[in-house]
Amino acid sequence: MQELTPRQQEILLWIRQYMVDHGIPPTRLALCAAMGFRSPNAAESHLRALERKGAIELVQGVSRGIRLVEGPKEASGLPLIGKVAAGQPILALAHIESYEPIAPELFQPVAHYLLRVQGESMRNAGILEGDLVAVHHTLIAQNGQIVVARLEDEVTIKRFYRQGERVELRPENPDYPVIEVNLKKHALHIEGVMVGLIRA
Repeated sequence: MQELTPRQQEILLWIRQYMVDHGIPPTRLALCAAMGFRSPNAAESHLRALERKGAIELVQGVSRGIRLVEGPKEASGLPLIGKVAAGQPILALAHIESYEPIAPELFQPVAHYLLRVQGESMRNAGILEGDLVAVHHTLIAQNGQIVVARLEDEVTIKRFYRQGERVELRPENPDYPVIEVNLKKHALHIEGVMVGLIRA
């Protein structure tokens, strides 16, 4: 398989995760909605680029005719995300250390990936260094939820509170400071909410 761009990696991972979650390939419309494409034609062109690079096969004349070339082993379990490179999507293939044999449906809502905890900032919530946090991929969060957030180029796990244009990312350890974010001045991206914990 030829090397994929970060955007192509993100699309391929989303297709793989969709197939794990639903048991069937996605429609072009679902791909459009998930990736923010303006039309099914844009989705089709990305799919054809993935086919040219050997990542998928497109089956003509079949509804949802997308087949992963890597096979079912690669598409099973939850991806474990390692170190996240600056400016790249958290679900880029380059960040995946392995696939853990854990069913996404064990968590509610369904988990999309695992993230290894670094540091002790969430210790009092029972989240310790080396633990695996199961994360449901979403762009929004409710006050009080534990989130995976990207601030500048740092990815962190904290408890989320928002009031107007101000966000507090609160640790669960008094030795760590609260991260205060003014959304008018700094970009903050929610990468998902915690839905479970696995002690490594």
